[in-house]
Amino acid sequence: MEDTQSFHLTGTTRIERIPIQHDDGQSVVYGKNIEQVIPAVKQVKNDDVSILRNVKYFPGAFLDDISSSITKHLHVDSSVGTSNAVPSVALSAAQIGDLTDANVGPTDVLFNHPANLPSENKFIDDLQVTSALTKTPISDIQVRASSANSSTLTTLDLSSNPIGDNGAQALSKALKINSTLATLDLSSNSIGDNGAQRNSIGDNGAQVLSEALKINSTLTTLELGCNSIGDNGALALSEVLKINSTLTTLFLGSNWIEDNGTQALFEALKINSTLATFYLGGNSIGDNGAQALSEALKINSTLTTLYLWSSWIGENGIQELSEALMINSTLTALSLGGNSIGHKGAQVLSEALKINSTLTLLEIGDNSIGDDGTRALAVALKINSTLTTLDLNYNSIGDNGARALSEALKINSTLTALHLDWNSIGDRGAQALSEALKTNSTLISLDLEHNSIGGRGAHALSMVCKNNSTLIVLRYGL
Repeated sequence: MEDTQSFHLTGTTRIERIPIQHDDGQSVVYGKNIEQVIPAVKQVKNDDVSILRNVKYFPGAFLDDISSSITKHLHVDSSVGTSNAVPSVALSAAQIGDLTDANVGPTDVLFNHPANLPSENKFIDDLQVTSALTKTPISDIQVRASSANSSTLTTLDLSSNPIGDNGAQALSKALKINSTLATLDLSSNSIGDNGAQRNSIGDNGAQVLSEALKINSTLTTLELGCNSIGDNGALALSEVLKINSTLTTLFLGSNWIEDNGTQALFEALKINSTLATFYLGGNSIGDNGAQALSEALKINSTLTTLYLWSSWIGENGIQELSEALMINSTLTALSLGGNSIGHKGAQVLSEALKINSTLTLLEIGDNSIGDDGTRALAVALKINSTLTTLDLNYNSIGDNGARALSEALKINSTLTALHLDWNSIGDRGAQALSEALKTNSTLISLDLEHNSIGGRGAHALSMVCKNNSTLIVLRYGL
């Protein structure tokens, strides 16, 4: 249930917003400074709202005011709920700044030593909560901040903050000691390159964090996307992957990693036996990197999900990867959208799909496949018996490509989702697909939005809804 009650407060010059989420919903408080907001928070509390769960969008300049005012008005005290855990602390877009500031930062929550914990009367200030404390009761945060044993925090979101190099060092120190944190989100930060740029953890920060990850034995998910990690940072992380035995998910998308870095990371995959999900899209992997990855995939037996969107992979690169897919027996999801494999690359990939028996999701949207490439893939779909999701958006497959796919759908019995948005498909293509759906009994979702389907095609598709009993989602609007 959501409580949509809002308090609109006026009288000063600065507008801030604090959403307050509690057990039976969410109240949103609008105010122009902390002295206006806190009485409204108190009113929510007095209206029998027992738990304050979410505090968002408050600037760091008001930390002291938030700390003292919330403690005063909500009567938070460390004797309440001392056994409760702190499962998640989210500080995204918080403008935290350096975590080694004179005030105790979120890294201190990661330590298990009383000397590193803040005092009881600085609950918000000590956690540097300038944006959000999600899914966590206020009293629990207070208890955790003042407790001698911070051993329950499992998720920490510090995304979109100018943390700086010093912040990375502080986190590294914490990770060497902490034994409970499982998920750490540092995406879109400013840790490296002297902390001068937003969105740049950079090589220095990555190297510092890598040292901690060689020791840490509990972290399973690390998000470092949208920073400026280059080859040096990737090299450091590759050494981690050779040693670390707990990390299962690594996000390195949209960084500055090129040939040397990608080759080092893929070399590490030959040794690593725990990483299951790897996001590396938005880097300059290229055909050389794809070749190195291909060699790794022939050996690696744990990676199940691989994201390589917009990675400058062309025909030669996809040929290398296709060879690996004929051998690899563990990869289940592969995203290659926004590359340049072309129709020849699609033809090579289709040969792999005839043999591969583990891949269930394939995303190859925006790859200039055209109708020739689509025809090759359609032939593979008549043979493949494991693929359940195929994304062919933005590929100009046209009516000819749609007709080829329709023939595949008459035979294929495993595909459940097919994405064909933005493909210049007209009435004839839509009619062909509609005809196939009269007999197909497995497809659940079909996307045909932003094509050139007119009245006749729309009518044919509408008739599908009357006759097909398995198709649940059909989109074909503009």
